[in-house]
Order: sequence, then C-alpha cells, then structure tokens
Amino acid sequence: MHDDRDLVEARLKRVLDERIRPAIYPESVPLEVAVWHAPGEPVPVAEGLAAEPGPIAVGQAWGAPWGTSWFTVTGTVPMEWSGRIVEAILDLGFDENMPGFQCEGLVYRPDGTPVKGLNPRNQWVRVGSPAEGGERVRLHVEAASNPVILDYHPFLPTRMGDKETAGTDPLYRLARMDLAVFDQTVWELVMDLEVLGELMLELPVDGARRWELLRALERALDAVDLQDVGGTAAAARAELTGVLSSPAVPSAHRISAVGHAHIDSAWLWPLRETVRKVARTTSNMTALLEDEPDFVFAMSQAQQWAWVKEHRPEVWAKVTKAVAAGRFVPAGGMWVESDTNMPGSEAMARQFVHGKRFFIDEFGVDNEEVWLPDTFGFAAGLPQIIKAAGAKRLLTQKISWSQTNRFPHHTFLWEGIDGTRIFTHFPPVDTYNCSMRGRELAHAARNFKDKGVARHSLAPTGWGDGGGGTTREMVAKAARVRDLEGSPKVAWETPAEFFAKAEAEYPHPPVWVGELYLELHRGTLTSQAKTKQGNRRSEALLREAELWSATAAVRAGVDYPYERLDRIWKTVLLHQFHDILPGSSIAWVHREARRTYELVAEELNAIIGDAQDALAAGQATGLCFNGSPHARLGVPAGGAASARVRPATCTERAGGGYVLEGPLLRAEIDARGLVVSLRDLETGREAVAPGRAANLLQLHPDFPNKWDAWDVDAFYRNTVTDLTEADRVISDGGRVEIRRSFGSSTVTQWISLDEGRLDIETEVDWHETEKILKLAFPLDVRADRYASESQYGHVFRPTHTNTSWEAAKFEACNHRFVHVEEPGWGVALVTDSTYGHDVTRDVDGTGTTTTLRASLLRAPRFPDPETDQGVHRFRHGLVPNASIGDAVREGYFVNQPVRAGSGAAEVVEPLVAVDDDAVVVSAVKLADDRSGDVIVRCYESRGGRARATLRAGFPVAEVVTTDLLERPTGEPQRPGDGIPVTLRPFELVTLRMKRA
Repeated sequence: MHDDRDLVEARLKRVLDERIRPAIYPESVPLEVAVWHAPGEPVPVAEGLAAEPGPIAVGQAWGAPWGTSWFTVTGTVPMEWSGRIVEAILDLGFDENMPGFQCEGLVYRPDGTPVKGLNPRNQWVRVGSPAEGGERVRLHVEAASNPVILDYHPFLPTRMGDKETAGTDPLYRLARMDLAVFDQTVWELVMDLEVLGELMLELPVDGARRWELLRALERALDAVDLQDVGGTAAAARAELTGVLSSPAVPSAHRISAVGHAHIDSAWLWPLRETVRKVARTTSNMTALLEDEPDFVFAMSQAQQWAWVKEHRPEVWAKVTKAVAAGRFVPAGGMWVESDTNMPGSEAMARQFVHGKRFFIDEFGVDNEEVWLPDTFGFAAGLPQIIKAAGAKRLLTQKISWSQTNRFPHHTFLWEGIDGTRIFTHFPPVDTYNCSMRGRELAHAARNFKDKGVARHSLAPTGWGDGGGGTTREMVAKAARVRDLEGSPKVAWETPAEFFAKAEAEYPHPPVWVGELYLELHRGTLTSQAKTKQGNRRSEALLREAELWSATAAVRAGVDYPYERLDRIWKTVLLHQFHDILPGSSIAWVHREARRTYELVAEELNAIIGDAQDALAAGQATGLCFNGSPHARLGVPAGGAASARVRPATCTERAGGGYVLEGPLLRAEIDARGLVVSLRDLETGREAVAPGRAANLLQLHPDFPNKWDAWDVDAFYRNTVTDLTEADRVISDGGRVEIRRSFGSSTVTQWISLDEGRLDIETEVDWHETEKILKLAFPLDVRADRYASESQYGHVFRPTHTNTSWEAAKFEACNHRFVHVEEPGWGVALVTDSTYGHDVTRDVDGTGTTTTLRASLLRAPRFPDPETDQGVHRFRHGLVPNASIGDAVREGYFVNQPVRAGSGAAEVVEPLVAVDDDAVVVSAVKLADDRSGDVIVRCYESRGGRARATLRAGFPVAEVVTTDLLERPTGEPQRPGDGIPVTLRPFELVTLRMKRA
C-alpha cells in the first residue's frame, strides 16, 4: 500500500480547523452589549451590577491596564431554536494561547449569582439545554483587563507590571458577543478526531495500530459532508466506533488525572487579582463537577480557599458542597505553595500548621499529601517538617526543568537531613498544566523512569499559572482514553487515591538523600532584596513576639495576642509564595510587599514592647532582652539582664588603614578598605587567604539567556570587576567606614568587632542594571565541602566540581550561616538577610584556599524593570575559629540581636532553658487552642546526638510530645527536676507543657 500518511494527516488538520470546529456553533445571533468601567480598584459585585452601563459594540476597544469593566449582555433566544442547546459565546478579545495570562471574566446572573469564569479556552455559558424560544437572556460579566506581561517575545522589560506605570490606553477589543446553537454531535466528533489524531501521531509508523487509526480517520472524513457537517457528524462518528472501543494492552501505563488549576498567589498579577482568579476558577470547576460525574478536582493553598470564603460566599457554598461529596479536594496542606529554600525553620513549619488547620477546621480533612508542583527546588530539612505535620507524601514537577542533569527517578523516597523519608512523585508528563493531548500522555508513558517496577503516574490536568482549570474538552478526551489501545489508561482520581496505588505497587522505591536542588532559577535567591529582608526580619520578630508574649502571659498575666499573631503569621506565610519571596513577581507585588513588611514590623515591635514593659515593670534601667536561643553578653537566652560588652580598639595601621582589636580577634583594614588580615588571637591562626583580601565587592554582568529575575547563568563568572578603589576610609574610633563609587551606584560600609565576630554593614545605593553584586571572603581554609544552614539544621555541599551534579550547584541557598572547616578549625560567614551565595576553591603556591561569596543584589529588568533600584542595607559577620555550633549561635545573634529595654527588674528569667547549646529552642509560644499550655519546639543543630535537660521557669503539671499542630504523639509525663530531651542528629521535637 502506498504511504499516504502525510496526505491524510494534512487533510485531518484542515478539515478540523476550517469546517468541523466552526460547525460546533452552526447558528448564532448577536447579543446587545453595554459596559460600565469601574474607576480605580475593583468594586463589590452589588455595585458593579447596579452601575449604569453605556453602549459598546463588538470590535470596540475596552479595558485600561489592570482595570475592571462590567459588561451587560442581553438578547432573546429565537423561537426556531426551541429544544436545542443554546450557549452565549462571550469573547472579550481573547488570545486562545494565553489562558490565565490576559483578560478574564466572571459571569453573573442578574441576582448576583456567579455562573462561571471566562478565559481564552472557556468562552461559553450554557443558556438553555434545551432552550425555550423567546426566552430573554441577561448576563453580567465582571471583566478584568489584565495586561499581558509574558508575551510571545518573552522577558522584554515592560512598565505594565504596576498600575502606577501602565498607562490608561485600552488593551483589548470585544471579539464576539453572540447567542449560538451548540451542536453536541459535532462537538463529540471533534473530540473523537482530536483524540485519535493526536494518538496516531505518537504511535510507531511501523505499527499496525497507527495505520488502523489512519484508515478509520480517513473513513470518517469521507463520511463528512463539508456543506452539511451537522447532518453527517453522526455518520462520521460511527466510522470511529471500532478504533475507539479497542482496549489498552494490559501493560499500558496508568495515569491518574487530577483536575487542577495551578494558581500563582501572585506573579504577573497582584494579590488582589489572584483573589478574583480563584473565584473565576472555582466557579468553573464547581460547574464542571455538576456536569461531569467522573471528574475530580484538587486545589491547594489554604489561603486561596480562605479568599473564596471571605470574598465569594456564593461560590464558597458550591465549593463546600463539592468537598462534602469528595470531588473537590483540599490538597497540599500548606497555607500557600511556598518557596521551600528560603523560609526559616518555624515559617516552614507554620505553612503546614496554618494550612492543615484550615482544612481540618473547615472540612474535617487532614490530607497526607504535600502539593508543590512549581516550587523552585526543595531544602533538605523539609522531609521531617512534612512528617511532623502529619503528612507523608510529596508531589512536585519543577525538578524536570533542571537544565544540566536529568533526575533519575519519578517515584522515590526522599530522605532529609535527619533521616526522615517521604514518598515522592514527579509526574513524568512534565507539566502541571496537562490538557490531555496525545503527545502529553505519550510523553508521560515514554518518560516514566520506573518502568518494570511501577506503572502509575499522576497528571495535574487543567490550565494553570493564572488559573482557569480543567475544561469540558479535557474531560471528554480523558473519557476516550480511559481504556484505549495505544494510549496510557487514564482515570480521574484524587491525589490520595493515586498515592495509595503508587505505594502499593512500589513498596521498595529508590532513595534520594539530601536537597532536591533545581538546576535553574538560582537568581531567585537574590532578586528583590527588600522582599527577602522583609521576610527574614518578620520571621525574627515573630519569634520574639511569641517568646515575650508567652513569657508575659505566664509571668505577668498579660493577655496573649492570639488573633494578632495568627493574622501576622498568615500575612508572612502568604508572602513566602514561590514567586513573591523568590523575587520573580511584577513590580506591583513587590511594592506592596515592602509596605506590608513595614506594617508587620511596626505591629510586631509594638507587641514585643508591650510584653517587655510588662516583664520589666516599666522603669528605665539598663535591662537588655535576648531573644536568641543562646546566652549573649551575659544575658540568658530567652531572658533579660544587664549586658556586659567588651569594646574593641581602633588604631591607625602602618601603610594606611586601621587595625581593630578585641579580646578574641585582630583585624587589619588597608587603605582600600579591604580586610587583609583577620587573626584569631586564641590560636594565632590567620583567616584571610595569603595575598588576598576579604570584604571584596565584586561586580559581574548578569544577563541570563532567559527568565531574567529567575536565572543567573554560569557564564556570569567569566567577567568580573573588583571594586577596590575607595573614595574614603575613615574611623570614628570604634569602627571603620569605607565609601566607594562605581557605575551609577555608591557603597558605604562600616566594619567593627563584636566579640568573636568581624561585623560588616553594607549600604548600597544601587542603580545598575543587569549586574550582580557579590561580597567575597577568600579564606585560608582547605575544605572539600561546606555547610549551609537550612530548616532545623544544615546541609553539606561540595566545594569541588568533579561531576556535573556538583558543577550545577554554582549558586545555592543558605539561611543564617555558611561554614567551612578543616579538622579543628573553621570559619563561618553569618548574615541577617541574604540567601544566595557561592563557594569556590583556589590553589596557589601555598596550598588550597576557599572563597565564600554572598550575593547582595541583582538588577534584572523582567518582570520588574526597576528591580532592586535604590538603597539597601546588609549585615554580615565573619567568625574565625568557628565550629558548626559557633556558626549556629552567631547566625542567631546577627538575626536576633540583644534588644535594649526598660524596667525596674534586674533580671527576667527565661520561661524555658536548655543546658546544651547543641539543642536550639526555635519557638516558645502559647498553644493555639488557647488552653494556656506552653509550646516549646527545639532541634539538634550540629548534626550529632544530644542529651539535654529542659527546665521550665514555671510549674509544670505534665508534658507531652506533639506534632506541629500541637496534637499529642506520645504519652503525658509528669516532669521531675527538668524535662530530659534526647535527640538524634537534626531531630525536631515539639513539647506541650500543661501549667500547674
């Protein structure tokens, strides 16, 4: 037989595009349209419905950037359409390739009841099924004219990312506002042809099944009268019945389709627009659930559920009904789909506390799955947090984006720093926006790396990023490939159902140990410095606010600020979303975030001040409060006393510059303002590498190949400018001040000694673009690996690049410290606000040295063209002769400095104390259930084993271990003289103490 594949395939495409799809709506009449443009921000629904609209016609422009327009459409169903299916086609000017990324709408009935969302792949609203001729139709559309930020030529700088700079010119033109007859048979034929045509192209050319499909499709096309598609669609479908009923082979891959709409809580739109995106999507999904009995939809991010409850009670009623039926599934158990690299220990824990508690309180659902399809890599401390929250499974897709190495598994056990293992799945479909296309399903089956021992994978199905969700077309396609020869078998299932099957068939999956590092998006550890500083400082203030409020409640009977702390925690957790904290959102998002963090700091400082005033009895003295978990300057951890400070001296240095000397360290700063010597006086050891200088600012070009705010590509290192010229180097007697100028920017630094730490404060007035600024510390330490703090511990990374896996980690995340060490002697770099860093090795005639560099600032122009412009202040500390324990301690000190207070008391005893510094108390608070019980969370911080005694500064009736949600996990014990705590390496434990 002649090979006519190309001929038939081309015929199928043209006939579908030009004849059959247009015949889905064979008859239509125009609707009358009027519009009211809301001034400023969106208005309540009642106001939008009540507004007086003016005339507008199809083809006319509408929609200033970030505006809201209320369209009213009216019409009458023609009498001759009685008994037929009628839909309103409402095309706001959509580009079908951009669902979720441009204009959108939510349709309401005249009484304010939401009907469904409108987006480029979902433009229809069912009016009658069957319709009644003469019926009047009146619908209202709340339309958002969101600008396209990520366009066909991506990553171009744009001012559209903030309503203050986006202008007022309309962005869209009404394309179609009609009533139309919906031909169900033609639509079903389109689904048949698409499914079989897409499947055919994925099958081997030399296989019989491909040719069977080709001939069946050819017969179907022959059966279609192109001048009477509706009249011949049934006959064409009949030609496909045989090939559609042929079952899949027994070994076919199994795909659990989970209805999904990945909605970024902020990204190329502000938070307020996400509230509306969620309403549109949930309206669509509840409507689809009513129409499709097999369909199941899962939605994560408790914050988004809370928005629906608060802002759209009518939609919330539909959602809760669908949840009760088990078909609208709360997923993930986190407040938002957060970044997991940068949030601190307690913040990461509270993502689960607040997320899981919301789902438990609202629905009685305590799900065991963590749902993070789009997060930019996963810190190695996360598995035990997942377990401590009562979950045991993780789903993500993002690791498939890694640009250097292919991850070797799709289903595996992920082992964290403490040894906890979590059953983890990466969907081999390689997208969290699956649309049930044949090439997606075939890719999932071919790509699945665990063939031979497992055959189940998951496909998050629906338009996402900007929301939208699953469509009726996706459901129809899934029905056709439920059991179809040549295709994977597809079934709608909940995440829990998928994981149960995956675990049952794969009882001994492979193990991956350590962080799940994404070999991409490394620039997110540095972009938008003020957002990152706001997060770090909010976390530190929340720790103090809980600690001092709990102490004041127990000691002085002060009311504990439950509601305020709950609200502030949720605000901080929201801003840890994986495009806000990473700095990859539009300018509007980060402008609002900066203001939010200012308000958070103001309120938390007030809470802290009130608690400390109550503890100190209100009279001025030299009392100092230490909120860190280690004693400092004579002030106990979690307590208050007079601080004992040992000042350093500052003298002029021969040859220019200054010498700082204290009881533990001697530092030499040369005339360039560079640290040329930092000597540990206890051992006499020099920390700075021979012939090198620390505190060296380095400037690199930073123009990645794509994903500007997200990526820093390795070639940035090829070009570097050392900023060694100083405008001035002076001393005020206690510290050295250095000022430099470069490009359009200036830097001022202040160097001082703080006990065993060299402190460097850096203020940058930054006006560069597409550059990255680093702060370098070449150290006389030979280290094959280094430690970076992560949640509840630290992770080791190599300093060498033996393999491509090691070379790919050229930029990585730390929390409060990075530590390098030779046996018996190490150096730590601690920071109060930066996350990105790199570590390299150098070899010269004297041996191997190690250079630590903190990433300070970037200047990408997309999606925010003014990223990081302005004044920034950073604090770093270099700690010679530092063990891991010293690094932990100094990291806390630089983030949680001793706070000067007032009061008549000479000392405030800690509410809880631990007798081993290896055991770090990460939280002291009152129980969330308002019982008055004291909650203490602690962890082993050095990677070894610890036996400690925890002593409470109040009478304790009983103590019990709990999970993160403060639910008992052990039997209550009556404490004796202290509470014994035995911890394995990096183990986390939460104790609940009932007050006597």
